[in-house]
Amino acid sequence: MRVKRVGTLAAVLIWAACACFRAASAQSVDGWVAAQTGQKGKDLVAVYFVDSKRGWVAGDAGLILHTQDGGRTWAQQRVETTENINDIYFRNKEDGYLLAGNRIFTTDDAGQTWREAARFQPATFGGAEPELYSVRFTSKKKGWAVGSLSRSDRIADSLLLYTDDGGTSWQRQRVPTQDEIFQIDFAGEKRGWVVGSSGVILHTSDGGQTWTKQLSNTTETLYHVDFRNERTGWAVGSRGTILLTDDGGQTWRVVSSPVRATLLKVAFINDEDGWAVGRGGVILRSGDGGRTWIQQQSPTKTNLYGLFVDKNRGWAVGGDGYILQYEQ
Repeated sequence: MRVKRVGTLAAVLIWAACACFRAASAQSVDGWVAAQTGQKGKDLVAVYFVDSKRGWVAGDAGLILHTQDGGRTWAQQRVETTENINDIYFRNKEDGYLLAGNRIFTTDDAGQTWREAARFQPATFGGAEPELYSVRFTSKKKGWAVGSLSRSDRIADSLLLYTDDGGTSWQRQRVPTQDEIFQIDFAGEKRGWVVGSSGVILHTSDGGQTWTKQLSNTTETLYHVDFRNERTGWAVGSRGTILLTDDGGQTWRVVSSPVRATLLKVAFINDEDGWAVGRGGVILRSGDGGRTWIQQQSPTKTNLYGLFVDKNRGWAVGGDGYILQYEQ
């Protein structure tokens, strides 16, 4: 999903050679080091790490890269698609999922081999074209994917799919919105949230059996949601929109933002420290649980589509093959 689609001294230029990408030069700003994979013209949209060393980035035309050394070098993995990859997610160190257009791919060997697990045809949805944006699992068997249905490039309906067999089969779940939905997140096995166009927020408290609307207090498009626990969560979206809840979404409040740029991802490493990234290379940081945000100087002006942070490090990915890495 592209909108439609965080101190060292150096930027790293990673060149492709025999499917391996290695660091070459550098420039650091506010702790974020900019790197480029050498895949000029190919945007990176998704990033996911299973530990401090092993991670993946993915994006245009089925491109997926893997690192085993914390991002110092990257090797290309093979997946049988030329569709843009919108999301990549691992439920443990070996078992992963990626979304590419109307298809779901899985791996059980850390991406050494990816196989198509599901493909959703327009005929299944009355001729409307499906596209999947986000996938999450709450257990080995139970998972969800969200996206949209479109006709002639116009959004016709939302799309939420559910599996209870680890992704072998998927069923559509009806939700109380026809707006395009972009991101899903769960806190535990029961409570989950979905965000999308026109400020829509959907919530489940029964493990996805039923979904209800929550009042977001905004009509801006929401592109991403992140929950630390069943009560504390954040959502970001167009025109610099930032939302915060501390009661599981019963009330969402709009937080003052230092930018008007569209924010595409938000992630917190604990109850206080979080980042948000978006268009124009925008990077925001909060140290007080998202109540206030400070814009950080960014080493790039390219759009940043993906974000992943853990205890000590962070990665953001974006346009023209850029990877930004942060170390505390």
